[in-house]
Amino acid sequence: MTADAAVAESRDLVAALAEVAPGPAAGIEEAARLPAGASRQTWLLRRTDAPALVLRLNTPGSLDAPALLREAALMAAAGAHGVPSPDVLAHGTGPGPLAAGYVLMSHVEGESVPQRILRDPALAGFRDGFAAEAGRILARLHAIDPASLTGGDGPDLPRDDQLDAWTAILDTEPDPHPILGYVAAWLRRHRPAPVAPRLVHGDFRLGNVLVGADGVRAVLDWELAHLGDPVEDLAWLTIRAWRFGFPAEVAGCGDVADLVRAYEAAGGCPVEPDRLRWWQVMGCFRWGVICLHQAGRHLSGAERSVELAAIGRRAAEAEYDAMLLLTA
Repeated sequence: MTADAAVAESRDLVAALAEVAPGPAAGIEEAARLPAGASRQTWLLRRTDAPALVLRLNTPGSLDAPALLREAALMAAAGAHGVPSPDVLAHGTGPGPLAAGYVLMSHVEGESVPQRILRDPALAGFRDGFAAEAGRILARLHAIDPASLTGGDGPDLPRDDQLDAWTAILDTEPDPHPILGYVAAWLRRHRPAPVAPRLVHGDFRLGNVLVGADGVRAVLDWELAHLGDPVEDLAWLTIRAWRFGFPAEVAGCGDVADLVRAYEAAGGCPVEPDRLRWWQVMGCFRWGVICLHQAGRHLSGAERSVELAAIGRRAAEAEYDAMLLLTA
């Protein structure tokens, strides 16, 4: 994008926000698109004599465009139950760049880039305590009554079977992927018994939380939230993809035993090892399908992006990680 095009994009965005949220949008002096996020746009809005704001936008080819609008209600509910969350100021659809959906929220200071979190000496204390803190946060999140989130003004949360849903997406791929097909067959054969559905964040990991030396300051990116098995969130946090080359099992900075112990002590359901392992394999399978989908967005021309293309190449890593779990 040229400099002139970027200026025009920023100007159009500010003008659209002035129509739908004139109060919060007053005094915006700069709108800068942040590099974070491959499935949504994230903008930092600096205001004159007022705290900065963050704007999230859908992008062309998003896997589930309506999910962005569910984020507002989910963050509000999570914040009310002790889950660190930003304040949602406005959400919905609007003119021009807001047509596909937006969420406008308060800006929370913190680090979100996993590689920095895992290396910054100033965050050593955070890393030491993250596994236990994550267990406590997830226990509070899973304690939210699903009935309070559905019907009325609450978000209409998906409740699809996760294996069926992601297998259906894999089936739309134009090329065969035999390893992912093998993993899907194993998952079908070893599916654990169903449990009462709870609110599941769906993408709880470094990169989707803002952190500081004092701990997690905000849980972000709720677009994959759904009703399902709460163990899914714990397992997703422990797959190799989110360790970024570091050996510790919980996001590269903690032990699974600490995660599970803190989760159960904070009121989370008992975590059976076999169920956790099934969801870890499922997490690798799901990540592989997501990688392929992101590559398809780039290859189709819906959204040309080096980042999406690079993510697509990671499908092979997800296949490898799944096979490591199956042969352990």
